[in-house]
Amino acid sequence: MLRLEDLTVEINGKHVLTNINLEIKKGELLVLFGPNGSGKTSLLMTIMGFPRYKVVKGRIIFKGKDITNLPVYERAKMGIGISFQRPPTITGLKTRDLVKLCTHGRDIDIEALAKELNFTHLLDRDVNDGLSGGEIKRSELLQLMAQQPDLVLLDEPESGVDLENIALIGETIKKILGRTPTKALAYRSLKEEKLEKKKSGLIITHTGHILRYVPADKGRILYKGKMCVGGNPFEILEQISKYGYQECIRCLNGEQNMI
Repeated sequence: MLRLEDLTVEINGKHVLTNINLEIKKGELLVLFGPNGSGKTSLLMTIMGFPRYKVVKGRIIFKGKDITNLPVYERAKMGIGISFQRPPTITGLKTRDLVKLCTHGRDIDIEALAKELNFTHLLDRDVNDGLSGGEIKRSELLQLMAQQPDLVLLDEPESGVDLENIALIGETIKKILGRTPTKALAYRSLKEEKLEKKKSGLIITHTGHILRYVPADKGRILYKGKMCVGGNPFEILEQISKYGYQECIRCLNGEQNMI
């Protein structure tokens, strides 16, 4: 679904990502850990094609096509969707109208989608105007539900969300990704659920809280703009919780093999 080949990116002449290699298969969910300022958001913005993030080396391959130089709207039309950590407020544009644009003309019941997210009463508010952190996250997910992208990019979905909203947001993300547990396994632990995988996804996080609600297939760590350490996301989170991100320094210094 997505492959990054030796991707090096700069902003205003400064390297923010260096030699990034990454692959996400069809139906696969990858969670990317990293401390604040490690380049996680820059990676998502680069994949989405925002012009501020200049690719100086490498390629972005989506569905077998080189999209390195495609504009944002072309990538969205091809099936990439993104939920921002801090989306802008857009005065003069109702959320309902923005969600309608996300449907690409498909016959989608916006009211029904909004009801699932407890967002119906906010549909006619200007986009993100005066909304709480949890309400903004729900608005972002509502747009993704309407867009139905093949590759879902989620930037810190648990950031700024209270306990009342995090479970709803987690369940909604699973629904967007097509990761609904079968009824027979409804009472098993999150790690043991056998899930129907449809969409591919990339979630970035520095706390890992989202893994309590959305099980990922694999994990990686991004540290100081470089990719290091890959494996089971739950095991990676456990190691981070015990030792912090300082272990990544050892990896980057060559004491462990880059994965």
